Amino acid sequence: MTSRDQQTKDTRAPGRRDWLSLAVLSTGLGMIVLDGTIVGVALPDIIADIHLDLTDAQWVNSLYAVLLAALLLSTGKLSDRLGRKLLFLIGIVVFVGGSVLAAMADAAGPLIAARAVQAVGAAFIMPSTLSTVNATFRGKYRAAAFGVWGAVISGAAAVGPLAGGALTQWASWHWIFLVNIPIGALVFIAALFTVRETKSGTDRPGMDVDGALLSAIGFGALVFAVIEGPDLGWWKPKADLTVFGWKWSESAPVSAVPVAFALAAVALTLFVFWERHRERVQRSAILDLGLFKFGTFSWGNLTAAMVAVGEFTIVFVLPLYLVNALGLDVMGAGLVLAGMAVGAFMSGAAARHVAAKFGAPGTVLIGLGLEVLGVAGVALVLRPDSSGWVVAAPLVIYGLGLGLASAQLTGTVLRDVPVEVSGQGSATQSTVRQIGSALGTAVAGAALSVSLAFTLPAALAGAGLPSAQADQLASATRQSAGTTITQLRAEGAASKLGEHTDAAVHALASGFTDATRFSMLVGLVFLALGFVGAMQLRRASK
Repeated sequence: MTSRDQQTKDTRAPGRRDWLSLAVLSTGLGMIVLDGTIVGVALPDIIADIHLDLTDAQWVNSLYAVLLAALLLSTGKLSDRLGRKLLFLIGIVVFVGGSVLAAMADAAGPLIAARAVQAVGAAFIMPSTLSTVNATFRGKYRAAAFGVWGAVISGAAAVGPLAGGALTQWASWHWIFLVNIPIGALVFIAALFTVRETKSGTDRPGMDVDGALLSAIGFGALVFAVIEGPDLGWWKPKADLTVFGWKWSESAPVSAVPVAFALAAVALTLFVFWERHRERVQRSAILDLGLFKFGTFSWGNLTAAMVAVGEFTIVFVLPLYLVNALGLDVMGAGLVLAGMAVGAFMSGAAARHVAAKFGAPGTVLIGLGLEVLGVAGVALVLRPDSSGWVVAAPLVIYGLGLGLASAQLTGTVLRDVPVEVSGQGSATQSTVRQIGSALGTAVAGAALSVSLAFTLPAALAGAGLPSAQADQLASATRQSAGTTITQLRAEGAASKLGEHTDAAVHALASGFTDATRFSMLVGLVFLALGFVGAMQLRRASK
């Protein structure tokens, strides 16, 4: 695209087709964001149905985000070169195919593999949507378009638990994946007629295969280490690790976890050096490190990552607490978590007006402040017998903050990014969000697992059970992510614990609540870091 063409594009008012295109792209984006959170509330049913353990459950959630994070930089570059509409359409087909495989899964392995296929499709879709919006809408129309894009992210993420609860209770957990088939078909057909093909105006030679591999290895190893740490041991091995027939023995001098951390550090360091080398020799690179010279881009990405960590801490841990500790059904849990959606939609609609008064960076700061208050409120009201509505109330506050922050953060991050590298810029931001969501699930799962190892035995100490039986029950509850509590509650006095069942259920629920509260506080720390990042973002945007 020539400079003159670009100037024309900057001043051209979007037509009806452009606004319809935004709606179609937003629907496609909403589908993949929804899929990142819709699984959470259905996890207790999935765990019980196909016999997942806690680590399997984390990977069902995390592998989607891990692969998405690992592939986004590469697919963002591909969308710039080959065409954003083309990549979007390919992504829809792959994502729907993965959804069909996930719905057919009858064990942990096939389900996790299907989630990997979904992630590949989502990796084609996400950067294509944002970079197309960035290339299509300019000037005063850009803020409104990014507001819609950000509101879709926050709204879809927040409404996921409610949709998951409804589909799981009224149909089955398989429908949280099958619902993507009609949505994907409609989006594909509509995109053919509404979305314009756009490409990058500049193109350097070569494909950065080494950069793609290094980023995938680095991000994958990092999240693997966080997820597997509680079970494999943070330093000393606690269990065997078998991968594709290769075994890391429990008798090894060091666990695989610190090795994975070291591998991540080395791979990501080499990735940075390699991308700098590609820039010096004027070859194509999947990450333009020069983008980080813009303060809004650097601080905005840090803030986005922290927001994602906090959000996915809630999405992963709270459904397990609501279903297992409080004894709600999945629809009840979805209704409680819908408090986030209510707040996000309310503030998402009002974000433009708030931004008109306080500016986009100021609105992000206000949103982060509300998120911190909301999560702190949730941690304070958690009890083994809390009312669901008491938990929902601070979630509304959190949702208000999420809507404000997400709706304005996207446009602020990309404000200074040249349109010719919008694919890389948008892919970088999407990658950072996905790393945050993967780490959010991983950190929350690790925090829950570690804290359950302490809270469950302590809570069972007064339940009148023999020591050996209490230890076995605590271990089973931890490994099942709390599903054991639901099973005991359903069996009542007919369970193997007999007359001690009620006392054991109450003790386990109390211990699970304490562990959930600890996990929420861990998420709160990341949101507080995001608040600091938002302060720096506001300063950089002046």
